[in-house]
Amino acid sequence: MSQTSSKENNIIKKIFGRTQVIIGVVHCPPMPGSPRYKRDDFKISIDKAVDDADNYVAGGVDGLIIENHGDIPFVKPGDIGYEVAAGLAVITDRIRQRTDIPLGINVLANAARPALAIAKTAGAAFVRVNQWANAYVANEGFIEGEAASALRYRAAIAAEDVAIFADAHVKHGSHAIVADRSVTELVRDVAFFDADAVICTGQRTGDAAALDEIQTMRDATNLPLLVGSGVTPDNVGSMLPLLDGLIIASALKSGGVWWNPVERGRVEAFMNKVHAIRPAA
Repeated sequence: MSQTSSKENNIIKKIFGRTQVIIGVVHCPPMPGSPRYKRDDFKISIDKAVDDADNYVAGGVDGLIIENHGDIPFVKPGDIGYEVAAGLAVITDRIRQRTDIPLGINVLANAARPALAIAKTAGAAFVRVNQWANAYVANEGFIEGEAASALRYRAAIAAEDVAIFADAHVKHGSHAIVADRSVTELVRDVAFFDADAVICTGQRTGDAAALDEIQTMRDATNLPLLVGSGVTPDNVGSMLPLLDGLIIASALKSGGVWWNPVERGRVEAFMNKVHAIRPAA
């Protein structure tokens, strides 16, 4: 039996028309201004992102998250240039013109306000924020929760219809500074700071979330719960019944690595497994 969210107004169902959704990640090539960006190749970046989106959509996913994963090494929110938000807005608009499935925005690292601005202007339904409450130490340094400023900014630009998908105990960082708070409490903090959905992850991109941690988070909140890393055709059967959604990328790309193109055949094969597991909408 599914243990998905029992919350009366499930934001996942409101956005996608069902629960147990599959959301593909469009890992955009480098934006202008980032170290790996090559001069005058932004059209190539657009085309690569649009091609990945097309393959996800043709393969049958329920939604997409568009993020600037090519901008390695990531910087803190206050150091992200206007050109990054502009570039992601252009790419999102191009993808929006080609599909009507729900879109989300994630601006790395942890830039909730630029993500909300892009979502508002380009017609995305939600944003992902990796550190919404509390703080942690990441590759970028000390990262603080964005909830207080982001919610005020969302109100200021009249974007209350853009939902917040927030990670709890997020990957790529250490939570030693809040080690006195259990995973259960971290999830409750995210909910207390008005997130609309909670995301559980593994330790890094491509690593699977542990089933016991998924269950701990499931028991800690009535908010919708998604897994945000490490989903594969082999573990989808054990994960999906516990969740309201899965966020997937690496397993659907050539060679199973995040920086390669999305393969339509991999998406179709994965979605065939999903259809055999989840109930009809």
